[in-house]
Amino acid sequence: RLGELTVKAIRDYDPKKHVPRNGLSITTDRQGLVVTKFHLPSTKVSPIEGETIYWAAQEGPTDPKAALDNHFRVNPASETAHLFAWKHATGMRPLSKRQLIKRLAAVTAAAKLPDLKGHGLRIGGTLEYLLRGVPFDVVKTMGRWSSEVFTIYLREHATVLAPYIQASPALEPFTRYTMPPVH
Repeated sequence: RLGELTVKAIRDYDPKKHVPRNGLSITTDRQGLVVTKFHLPSTKVSPIEGETIYWAAQEGPTDPKAALDNHFRVNPASETAHLFAWKHATGMRPLSKRQLIKRLAAVTAAAKLPDLKGHGLRIGGTLEYLLRGVPFDVVKTMGRWSSEVFTIYLREHATVLAPYIQASPALEPFTRYTMPPVH
């Protein structure tokens, strides 16, 4: 949810409500797999306690670790600054949803791609993990979806479902646990 990672207006930044840079941490599981976490102090679902979101490095141009490392290199700021604070002609600014959408529109136009909106990014991320074979329940947890509603937004159904619908499903015996309920 972009509203949880950005501010409505630059003057609204509050590290008790928005993610500061020192809200980022790195952890390693028992198998040595590295995960980056950051705590959202306040979210739509949990406005008081907040929630933690997480990701791991990926291969290729969509690697969130490489992108965040680059962001920190290009936009050095204090540990209490907004996680996505960026250099503006007048100084560092917390990233607003409006500014992010404006930048996305410029990038997609330059690349001759369809314009992306905030919700489209969330759905696109969900689709990417499903296309990689990540089970529905895991994607649902990662996206902090509270219901099965995310399934109605999905595109490329045949590609997402392909591993589950084969004569000998590649993902059996997990299929019965990971498929969303039939409506």
